Parts: sequence; structure tokens; C-alpha cells
Amino acid sequence: MNTTLSEATALVRTMRAELDRINNVDKVLCPPFISLAAVGELIRGSSIKLGAQNIYFAEKGAYTGEISPLMLAELCEFVIIGHSERRRYFNETGEIVNQKIQAALKVGLKPILCIGERLEENETGRTEEIVTGQLQSSLAGIDQINSLVIAYEPVWAIGTGRAASGGQANETIGLIRRNMAKLYDKETAQNTRILYGGSVTADNIAEFIQQSEIDGSLVGGASLKANEFLSIVKQTAEIKA
Repeated sequence: MNTTLSEATALVRTMRAELDRINNVDKVLCPPFISLAAVGELIRGSSIKLGAQNIYFAEKGAYTGEISPLMLAELCEFVIIGHSERRRYFNETGEIVNQKIQAALKVGLKPILCIGERLEENETGRTEEIVTGQLQSSLAGIDQINSLVIAYEPVWAIGTGRAASGGQANETIGLIRRNMAKLYDKETAQNTRILYGGSVTADNIAEFIQQSEIDGSLVGGASLKANEFLSIVKQTAEIKA
């Protein structure tokens, strides 16, 4: 969610009771930093979990404006790392993403690692190369990843209204899972939750959730519309039941 504090809290108040009644899927809200404490209070005692949209890799130091892992560990359970916008606009490399994942794991946060190819990379047949490379660089040297969640977000589908097809997403997520088996083992690969993100809506969520390799979704713009987001969660719960 990218909203003001008042917008975020109003949205959560609207959805809280309905979301809390949906029991067989995990629901994680990831508001901007300024809303974490307020949203955390609103969902206290519910089944809804809280995550942040970014993290800095240093625990302490002179990094004005950055949010350290120690700060976040007191506020939330999950953190999104390596989102395509962070990679594109803030020049986050695989090495930086790797440092952030290690920092999150060290303080007990659960990373949601985002990977995905750009449009030109997809059209030139480089999806496997890019996605595999991002996965390997992001997880290099990390042995314990029990709490890791992966989100496949093709950059060409984020906020464009042009979602991948269920088949396309399933194929790439299957590729990610096979690479996880190579990096770790088959059990780890099977147990790692891998989500699809990229123009997910109430109209297309069923197509993705019905796929064998897709465990859930990372929802962007549709999460700002209470009725649509609730429909996405409800459909997911029904299909995964």
C-alpha cells in the first residue's frame, strides 16, 4: 500500500473485520513506514500480519533517513526486499538485496524477496537468465531461509494492467522452485512460498491461484480498494481450501 497515514488507517478499519474472518490464508498488510505503528495497533489481536515495504541493511550508523532492521523488528513481522522499483529507481543491486535479506533474517524479520524481468528481457527470451541470476545473487551465502517468501513480479506487469497469464506465471515460478532445489534442497524448495505479483485484480486472481506452483499473490494497486482486495483474499481462501 502507498497511502497517507489517514488513508491507510481508514482502509484498514474498513477491511479489518472481514479480513480477520478469513482463516485459511495468511494476510499481510505492508503500508508505508509512517503508517506501520498505527496499522499495527488497528490489527492487534487479529489474524492479520504486518510488513514493511523496505529495509536498510545496517543495524546502526550515520544513515540519515534510513530505517534499520532493529527499528523494524519492533514494529512488524515481514519486510519486502528487492522490489523492482527499488532496483530501478534506487539502483539496488543483487549484492544490496542480499545484504538486506541477511540483515532482516538476523533480527527475525521474514523477507519477501521480489524478483522479475523487464519487458525487453522477457521479449528477448531472457526471463530464465534474469530471474535465475536475481535469485542466486539475492541468496548468495545464506544458509537458513525457512522464513523466506519469494514474489515473482515481472516488471512489465507491475501497475500496467498487463498481467502475465496464469500459465506464464506458473512456468516461471516453477523455474524459481527448481532453482531453489539446486541452491538448497527439494524440501526447502517445496516449502518456500512463492507468490505472483503484477496487476493482480479480483477479476484475474483465480487464474493465478489455481496454478500448481503459485502459493499466493503480492497485491499492489488493488490493495487500495477495500472491496477488491477483500474479494482477492476471499477467492484465494476458497481455492486454497
